Amino acid sequence: MLLLLFLLLIVIISIFFIIGFSYYSNALKEKPLISRVEEITKQKNFIDFQDLPDNYINAVIAVEDHRYYEHGAIDLIGIARAFYTNIRDGEFDEGGSTITQQVAKNVVFNQDKNIVRKIGEIFAAYDLEKNYSKDEIFTLYVNSSYFGEGYYCIYDASMGYYNKNPKDLTLAEASMLAGIPNAPSVYAPTVNPDLAKKRQKHVLNKMVEYGYITQEEADLVQA
Repeated sequence: MLLLLFLLLIVIISIFFIIGFSYYSNALKEKPLISRVEEITKQKNFIDFQDLPDNYINAVIAVEDHRYYEHGAIDLIGIARAFYTNIRDGEFDEGGSTITQQVAKNVVFNQDKNIVRKIGEIFAAYDLEKNYSKDEIFTLYVNSSYFGEGYYCIYDASMGYYNKNPKDLTLAEASMLAGIPNAPSVYAPTVNPDLAKKRQKHVLNKMVEYGYITQEEADLVQA
């Protein structure tokens, strides 16, 4: 009986993966991956990786995918860790998607949440990792994420919230912006300042945890 249940589970999973791959393939028929990426890189306000401040890069990696440069398209360790942490804390502050998967969602798919799209993201993420470097994928992420208030890239968000170029962001500003894409309608500082500060604190704590800043530096931001 257990063997039959196991085989049935394998069949169901296989079917979902076949449907997910078909979903991704149909998206590429509408517009190839390279064309979708070029649409972003040719945007007027596109910011290159070398023009992003270290504090912002580190903040995003710390809060979104701290093993980003160590794993491939997906991170099974990260998925397991996020599941455990969310159950332990009774909150859902951590997700299991890698930065590459989030780029796949932003670049290839719409924002509808369903299991078929999530599986399609995996195939898209593998294609992204195969064709682009980690720095290039990270750059696509910050140039295609929504930051609330109609800001769809890091340049627009930096100028809109702080009236400055991203390269000039302070640690306080960088950590605030890094936390917004997780839930722009909730964490945008103009929408709910208190929740935005709470999210910023979470980002700073992650930066301390992974050695990007000291506790003293984090405390100064929150003073």
